[in-house]
Amino acid sequence: MAESFVLNTGARIPSVGLGTWQIEPEAVCSAVYAAVKAGYRHIDSAVAYRNQKEVGLALKKLFEDGVVKREELFITSKLWPGNHAPEDVEEDICSALEDLQLDYVDLYLIHGPIRIKKGTMFIPENLMRTDIPATWGAMEKLYDSGKARAIGVSNFSCKKVEDLLAIARVPPAVNQVECHSVWQQAKLRKLCQSTGIHLSAYSPLGSPGSPGYCGPSVLSNPIVISLAKKLQKTPAQVALRWGLQMGQSVIPKSANETRIKENFDIFEWSIPEDLMPEFNGIKQVRLLKAEFVVHPQSGYNSLEDLWDGEVEQEAGRAECEEYSDFLRCFSSAVET
Repeated sequence: MAESFVLNTGARIPSVGLGTWQIEPEAVCSAVYAAVKAGYRHIDSAVAYRNQKEVGLALKKLFEDGVVKREELFITSKLWPGNHAPEDVEEDICSALEDLQLDYVDLYLIHGPIRIKKGTMFIPENLMRTDIPATWGAMEKLYDSGKARAIGVSNFSCKKVEDLLAIARVPPAVNQVECHSVWQQAKLRKLCQSTGIHLSAYSPLGSPGSPGYCGPSVLSNPIVISLAKKLQKTPAQVALRWGLQMGQSVIPKSANETRIKENFDIFEWSIPEDLMPEFNGIKQVRLLKAEFVVHPQSGYNSLEDLWDGEVEQEAGRAECEEYSDFLRCFSSAVET
């Protein structure tokens, strides 16, 4: 299994990256440093994670200590939802580059088909309708300038990808989405493969404990546990290896050095092909639905609108307290 995938730009994205969402600022520097020393070459960041400056400090230390060179790393950042206006997009990436202490990022993503008013907090009253064609035009200029070596999207459904491709001069290189054995994204994966867009999986372990998380556990799924026992691997390693064998990069998050190393130990073995069909027996549930976006001002009147029908219907499942959890996570993430 290759340790990277080729993007439609010709660049390579590492198969495994370190996610930094929900890692506390005081812990993220050591997590990034440990990950790169362990062999990671992709660091996934965003201003919304409230720790991007600390990620930048870790990168600076790695370069100064001679652990790695800039050109050996693949750094991703994302557009803040309050900066979707075309005139604000370049300012946004310049702020991210300042935080990261870099001259360019390898990948810059529209963080989602979600927009808020400039200079406001991420609460429903500040939501507004997106204008993806206008925002994407500004993203293309970032690609032209070299400040972003590749551009892409996150949390885009099949329809939203198709709509973007219909107007894009520069096609998206990546669609970063929730993807794991409990939500396998078969339809979206097929579309991305057929259009040359790389599918990258955030929350490949299910991200239990995250704001908005509600549903079955990826790591305690009986099929995943059974395969882990057969292969003498951890459930996390099996879940991550499944992703690689499905052709997607994976971005597990951890601040624990032992788990960081374990999550990277997925290259010298594989899940036998005759065992891969066992994953087809796992009931499919989208775990991160983003109910908080359903609001008259966002233009999404239902989850069906937001995900363009790519929402499972599971009778009797308890409702998540997603909105309140989300606000706690992003209450201080204000556009600057």
